Amino acid sequence: MTARPSLEKDLAALVGEAGVVARDDFARFEQGIRYGGAGRAAAVVRPASVEQVRAVVRYAYAAGVRLVPQGANTGLVAASTPDESGEQIVLSLERLAGSPVLDPAARTAVVGAGTRLSALNAAAEPHGLSFPIDLGADPTIGGMIATNTGGARLIRYGDVRHNLLGLEAVIADEEASVVGDLRGLRKNNSGLDLKSLLAGSGGALAIVTRACLNLHPLPRQTATALAIPVSHAVLPELVRRLEEQAGEFLTAAEGMSKNALTAALRHAPQLRNPFGGGGPPDYALLVELCSTAGPDSGVDVEQILMGVLGECMEGPDALLSDALVGRGGELWAIRHALPAGVAAEGQVIAFDLAFPRTALPAFRAEMTAELARAWPFLKLCDFGHLGDGGDHFNLVWPKDAPHPYDPAVVLQVRDLVYDRAVHGHGGSFSAEHGLGPYNIDYYRRYAAPADQAAAAGLKRLFDPKGLLGRVAF
Repeated sequence: MTARPSLEKDLAALVGEAGVVARDDFARFEQGIRYGGAGRAAAVVRPASVEQVRAVVRYAYAAGVRLVPQGANTGLVAASTPDESGEQIVLSLERLAGSPVLDPAARTAVVGAGTRLSALNAAAEPHGLSFPIDLGADPTIGGMIATNTGGARLIRYGDVRHNLLGLEAVIADEEASVVGDLRGLRKNNSGLDLKSLLAGSGGALAIVTRACLNLHPLPRQTATALAIPVSHAVLPELVRRLEEQAGEFLTAAEGMSKNALTAALRHAPQLRNPFGGGGPPDYALLVELCSTAGPDSGVDVEQILMGVLGECMEGPDALLSDALVGRGGELWAIRHALPAGVAAEGQVIAFDLAFPRTALPAFRAEMTAELARAWPFLKLCDFGHLGDGGDHFNLVWPKDAPHPYDPAVVLQVRDLVYDRAVHGHGGSFSAEHGLGPYNIDYYRRYAAPADQAAAAGLKRLFDPKGLLGRVAF
């Protein structure tokens, strides 16, 4: 590979001195903010335009240097950080930001890949609009597209792919060709839908530089409650009942286990404990209803929510034992405190799983029993997007466990959980975090050979030298 001083000089000639990061400032680009893995970069370059991105890609193609596209670096599968070889260039897109270009009448926004989700929503809010992908981090739009993020309100608004009207991306061929368009058409069957293909590709097929996004009206009414089910087994029927009776007003159905709730309340004492002295129940469902109609419209989402929950507590076949009404954003504050609370309990063995919604209770019951037999010191602190079948099936190796943390045991646990999820219950080993070094071995284990071959063919087409990203399809 080219010697590093020459590499920095070459890159500076392409993007300017301000676009090349000094070695002393590499740390935040080499280690993920939320994922503990870290590598070593040959260089870090921050292009400020699509033409500068193309220049870097053409240079990498000619020199045979690998590139790792990076957004806000908030991912959880190590796909946005370099490996340990010290031979990869981190291509940070954080300077591809600027002000979003909004068309309120069309409900669209054209944004640079480096635009933060918070910045987009701040620009959209004065127009009564938002990009309602609700996440536990503040990622860039390019990173959200690369991972096809979903979040807590997917049940109502869908994932990024559902809200992507167009994109501009650079592929790693000799010319660094630009593909896609930004017209913002909601209906366009004039060719293959490249934007949907590139969404979720983890930066392995192309480098997203801009996107046109579908915005949604901000809610004018919101109602939340914690629904306490009589058992975990009734949750699919409870969500079905909510969908049936609350209809389009249902925006979230977030599951939270007792251990996860206890951890959040313990480590965030500023939160009000809605459960009183008895502590959290075995499981709770955070339910949210929203409406864009005003209070004088005749629609009252709080009344609708209370009516549905009340019916679910009646009769011999009741689904709920109790329901607690939320005050303002207090229930979402508890939900958002779960990841940090669980992490404070010990070493987290994290899983990002998805199932057909009706399969989740059986998986959870089976795995709870089996893990208790094999590794009784592990604590299940799961939570997640139950309304769409997602579960962050997090296990904690407690700080006071009788055995020290053992990576060999963790690998056994991962193999067992993933195998039961995929083969036993028709689930996915990566619900919304995408693919990266953290889980690529499981992709090779579980993805159908024909699917892997098709993905590898697309990789060769878009990236003939295999220069992009950490995932080698």
